[in-house]
Amino acid sequence: MTDSPKAFHIVFLLFDGITQLDFTGPAQVLCRIPGAVVHTAAKEIKPIQTDSGFAILPSTHFADCPQADLLCVPGGFGTRDVIQDEATLQFLRDQAADAQYLTSVCTGSLALGAAGLLRGKRATSHWAYTSLLEKFGATYEKARVVKDGNIITAGGVTSGIDFALTVVAEIAGQRMAESIQLSLEYDPHPPFNSGHPDVADPKLIALLHERVYGKTVQDLTDIIDRQ
Repeated sequence: MTDSPKAFHIVFLLFDGITQLDFTGPAQVLCRIPGAVVHTAAKEIKPIQTDSGFAILPSTHFADCPQADLLCVPGGFGTRDVIQDEATLQFLRDQAADAQYLTSVCTGSLALGAAGLLRGKRATSHWAYTSLLEKFGATYEKARVVKDGNIITAGGVTSGIDFALTVVAEIAGQRMAESIQLSLEYDPHPPFNSGHPDVADPKLIALLHERVYGKTVQDLTDIIDRQ
């Protein structure tokens, strides 16, 4: 008889306005770690509205959430509210105290920063928001996945899959990570070469700043500066 693997508790923070792939991408990978137990935590157990037109029901609220071995904070436009919500920030601090891994995807790193968990750390975020990291005492490092001690931050959205595979390799070995990658057929060959500002048309970058990111970056800057 083979002993069952020790439970490895993975906690994802959920909040209205979450970018669902920030959560579901790494969740699809991390749930395959031997012994993985996934928890989705929110202030209240009620449907959480994602940015994709559907809702997710959390499995637990903050008070009943088990201690995470790995805590993950996804991003999304709802980050604006998260960084102003003391109950959520305190939940992150409490979980981070004993978590083996403290992680984020996209603008989730700003929530970690607002909770005071990135001071003196190297970190990344979605490319449009990396300039805000220094406001939390962090140093931006240009990479899809940045590891500094037990803190692992991922860049925008799809980078969450890369971070999750990185964690699996550390916890369960590269062979396990490779098998999960293969089982998910994660073999990106995008039809267009415009997935990062380094390669995208500058006019496209300017358009996104004008229509999407310029205002949200300014709003976040104002919120952070007031705190």
